[in-house]
Amino acid sequence: MAVSVTLIVAIISLHLFAFVFAIGAERRRSLAKVVPDEYDDRSFCVYTTDASTVYGLAACSLLLLSQAILYAVTRCLCCGKGLVSGCSTTCAVIFFVLSWLGFLGAEACLLAGSARNAYHTKYQGYFTKHDLSCATLRKGVFAAGAALTLFSMLASILYYWAHCKADTGFWEKHQNEGIGLATHNHGHESDKP
Repeated sequence: MAVSVTLIVAIISLHLFAFVFAIGAERRRSLAKVVPDEYDDRSFCVYTTDASTVYGLAACSLLLLSQAILYAVTRCLCCGKGLVSGCSTTCAVIFFVLSWLGFLGAEACLLAGSARNAYHTKYQGYFTKHDLSCATLRKGVFAAGAALTLFSMLASILYYWAHCKADTGFWEKHQNEGIGLATHNHGHESDKP
């Protein structure tokens, strides 16, 4: 299989868009502050925008789409044609594992960050308590997802390159196999009794 520039551009583009959305989600994380009610002694949490949940889910979806395209083309390393044994196959297997680890780590960070950012306790307040703690997403969760997205992109491109290098077509793999009538030695006529 030859390396497809279109596929590489699609994978890089989807990963980079996912990276941009993950960075946007980190920058737009919800922040909270305790606000006392002006009519009674009740305190409650007021949260800022919820945009990072949408950004995180968009990044998660783009990353999933990129991985699905890549593994549909390469048939996930285990369902396709055979690979030539050697260094390229070993590299393909290593980058396959690294790509999956980066992908799963990025998805976990993006999904957990989106879910935690969406969970607000703004309607839970306390009477006569002024040190109310409002739960927010820890800083750096979406940034970790963005970093793992870049790692996944690098591992995915290297996996695709190594897979293409190690991939053989059916004809190349079986070109030396055959019935072998021309190479079979029957012996000379003078050797017969």
